[in-house]
Amino acid sequence: MKVVVIGTGFGKHAAAPVYSSLGLDVEVISPRDESAVQHAIASDDVDLVSVHSPPFLHVDHVNATIDHGHPVLCDKPFGRNAAEAEAMRDRATEAGVLNFLNFEFRFAEAWAKLKQLADDGTIGAPVHLNWTFYGSGLRGREYGWINDRERGGGWIGAYGSHLIDYTRWLFNSEVADCRGVTRIDGSPPEATAEDAYSAWFRMTNGCTAAHDTGFAGAVPLAPRATLLGSAGSIELTADTTLVVYRPGEDPRTHQFPPAPRRSPPPALSSFLGAVVEAIRSGTQIAPSFDDGVAAAHAMDRLRVKP
Repeated sequence: MKVVVIGTGFGKHAAAPVYSSLGLDVEVISPRDESAVQHAIASDDVDLVSVHSPPFLHVDHVNATIDHGHPVLCDKPFGRNAAEAEAMRDRATEAGVLNFLNFEFRFAEAWAKLKQLADDGTIGAPVHLNWTFYGSGLRGREYGWINDRERGGGWIGAYGSHLIDYTRWLFNSEVADCRGVTRIDGSPPEATAEDAYSAWFRMTNGCTAAHDTGFAGAVPLAPRATLLGSAGSIELTADTTLVVYRPGEDPRTHQFPPAPRRSPPPALSSFLGAVVEAIRSGTQIAPSFDDGVAAAHAMDRLRVKP
């Protein structure tokens, strides 16, 4: 199998090594080299195009891939807004091509365990999710598209897209309503895109959620998630320590290894492995463009200023 990876950041340094480890023939193309991109996509021997270009280039790269009939994986936040996301999804549906959305955090071991415990009734019926994470990766960083709202930048797309998708997946429900506030904590002065946001969500099944997160703080703090249920609660700290609390019982602790810093995250390896098997069998799996569209609609609501 051959995969064309469009992207010299995450695509080249994270996705491409995973594909290579899975035995695929990998060609990495710069998203800025439009001639090389179009030539690679048009090749008949391509089995998958993996789009990791900036969001403002997603429409061009995804649509060109679909028009050539190749299966396509797109990184989040899946275009700049819900209108672009819907257009790409509809085009893929009409063409009948396999499509995948890179919400790989579903495959993170600790996140998947939280989902399993929510589904199997360990804490009764899930009711509310609270998620906090404060990093410092955007603080002091040079201005780029990630700071430009019109080009699809911002922390809502970079990280919030993952949390919105996970919240939908965790509760087996869609977002009925959501609102929030955005901030710019430590990005360059000319930034127009948020580097932090706080939001609440109400799901169609009545569950609720709250996200409070940013990536330009003075110091990073460990992520923490709390899931409340009708018969207990779960806390996940630093993606490594998960504790189940039930009335009248001793807490139960599950430990997970921290993600390696200098190699592709295990969650990405698991997800791309599933994608490759799906292509070999001709099977559509989630997360797909449908999930990207659902997240995009929620993100559009959070980006609207009151």
